[in-house]
Amino acid sequence: MKTLYPEIEPFDSGMLKVSDIHEIYWERVGNPDGIPVVFLHGGPGGGLIPMYRQFFDPEAFHVVLFDQRGSGRSTPHAELRENTTWDLINDIEALREKFGIDKWYVFGGSWGSTLSLAYGINHPDRCLGLILRGIFLTRKKELQWFYQYGASEIFPDFWERYRDEIPEEERDDFMTAYHKRLTSDDEAVRLSAARAWSTWEGATSKLFPDQELVDHWEGEHEALSLARIECHYFMNGSFFPDDNYLLNNVDKIRDIPTVIVQGRYDVVCPMTSAWELHRALPEAEFIVVADAGHSVSEKGITSALVDAMDRFRTAGL
Repeated sequence: MKTLYPEIEPFDSGMLKVSDIHEIYWERVGNPDGIPVVFLHGGPGGGLIPMYRQFFDPEAFHVVLFDQRGSGRSTPHAELRENTTWDLINDIEALREKFGIDKWYVFGGSWGSTLSLAYGINHPDRCLGLILRGIFLTRKKELQWFYQYGASEIFPDFWERYRDEIPEEERDDFMTAYHKRLTSDDEAVRLSAARAWSTWEGATSKLFPDQELVDHWEGEHEALSLARIECHYFMNGSFFPDDNYLLNNVDKIRDIPTVIVQGRYDVVCPMTSAWELHRALPEAEFIVVADAGHSVSEKGITSALVDAMDRFRTAGL
């Protein structure tokens, strides 16, 4: 079983102004003359953590990581204006051009898999390969499962906090009720809703719940960006033209080498979506991790992702 590469610090970092409102934080690790990779974090709104740098052989890869609009160290924090999937795709292209990269591997999990697929569909000529984990197609049935009814039956104990944030008379549509609170003018209302939303995701992300992960999403900075931006995207259908946009456009990425890594017991992004992508894109390598949930830090998922990148390195693509 493979493990992460040693901790590593960026050799370069900075801010890039991408609109009149937004500046995004970026960093680069590894070998500046190596094989290019862009890392797309989850959420939307999740932001970077140092561990994300460690999936790649630092001697072989030149890895570009960035905090998506409103996330992490990007500014303004938790901003919803000018924050759409298409804006993020434009930001990826702006970074590629900034660093003079012709083509790169696109590595993303959860919402990062959504964004990777959308980027690949719109810029297939810029992709050396796609490495996707915890497939999330942002369809209504997926959102209903996690935010309205379904996952609640598996984690009823953690569900109570998420449920109880909303009065009974509004519980027929949790997402709308949360959106109302997450966009409230009252700072205390926003933060309380953000923490309830974000810790629900943190509590259910691993096969064995991890209190440290829950505590991470209790943080004001982390909770506000994750909850506000996720809810904003999901209320707007992730800004796709239709509910099945990604599966309907897989022909555009059929020739891109792709690896799909999915935890069998992923409750946040259930395996159904990964299976449907596998069926629509049988050319992709499909890896099911038998003893994992959703989190990238679970041992089997980490091993599969590191191994995929090592194999791409060996192929010399």
